[in-house]
Amino acid sequence: MASALVIGAGVVGLACAAALGRRGWDVVVAEKADAIGTGVSSRNSEVVHGGMYYPTGSLRARHCVAGRRMLYAFCAARGVPVRKFGKLIVATNEAEEKKIAAIVAQGSENGVEGLALISGAAARAMEPALQCVAAAWSPETGIVDSHAMMLALLGEIEDHGGMIAFETPVERIVRDGAQWRVAFGGAAGGDFSFDAVINSAGLGAQAVARAMADYPGERIPKQTLAKGNYFAFARRPVFSRLIYPAPVEGGLGTHVTLDLSGRMKFGPDVEWIDHEFYEVDPARARSFYASIRRYFPALPDGSLTPDYSGIRPKLSGPGEAARDFVIDGPAAHGLRGIAHLFGIESPGLTSSLSIAEDVAEMVGE
Repeated sequence: MASALVIGAGVVGLACAAALGRRGWDVVVAEKADAIGTGVSSRNSEVVHGGMYYPTGSLRARHCVAGRRMLYAFCAARGVPVRKFGKLIVATNEAEEKKIAAIVAQGSENGVEGLALISGAAARAMEPALQCVAAAWSPETGIVDSHAMMLALLGEIEDHGGMIAFETPVERIVRDGAQWRVAFGGAAGGDFSFDAVINSAGLGAQAVARAMADYPGERIPKQTLAKGNYFAFARRPVFSRLIYPAPVEGGLGTHVTLDLSGRMKFGPDVEWIDHEFYEVDPARARSFYASIRRYFPALPDGSLTPDYSGIRPKLSGPGEAARDFVIDGPAAHGLRGIAHLFGIESPGLTSSLSIAEDVAEMVGE
């Protein structure tokens, strides 16, 4: 039986391990933390994205649309909580109206179901607290319990005989004949060989790639950290759907999102940083109020409280064009059984099951 190591127990890594297990691989997942999904996967909005923002033919567009369909089916089959709240992308002026019309057109090219450009009056009929001149309606957008999804993936891995090793960082990867010998740190460390290695380490993906002796350093893209802060709404929710403004540089704008119980929060913003830290500065609420009141003018003073933050492993920085996912497999770099995943940020959660199928196929060729 062929053996595979997946590095990183976030949602994408677990999905890759499950996909390999279904194909008959003997799978080990190495995670440097002491639990699954402690990084990017546990610090996002849990939105199931439609797929309308991304250039047609890009990895983001393809995996988001396919992954969304797979995610809803996966959750239905395994009892993972998920709900299609639907989303309104709102325009508050003529320039933004042109922008969201382009988003609808892009989404239609990408095969996103049910997208429609609607009038401001129609949007306000759906959500009376809104102020907008037009909106794009996405009925396929939803919210998933990401931790429950990861637990379901872990269960599937174990059902196929796979295992996860916590507090087990990867220190070095070198050729070992036709296999790859991996040196692990941690209390249960040691050297073990595998037929395939998948680097799905999220914020640590570049460091893992640099620990691989035969992987060309010039193939490792730079990483830029973009912190996204969230503020909770300390009142009764006023929206029953997700509300997004027109996109901004580095992200999709400070939007309204809901959890599965209906609790309302706002975020994320974009804070470019040079090291990992997760504290939410209460002073950032000032910019949140200004941004949110463009489409929710009745937002009361004092209604926002710091909630949590996440960090996106971006491959582009301030003022640079957004880069696509990078999934570097054997056909591109020539190393049998090796796949590196870089820049898997939003819509990574939505895309995870589709990405996993591609990765499982490319390392098995």
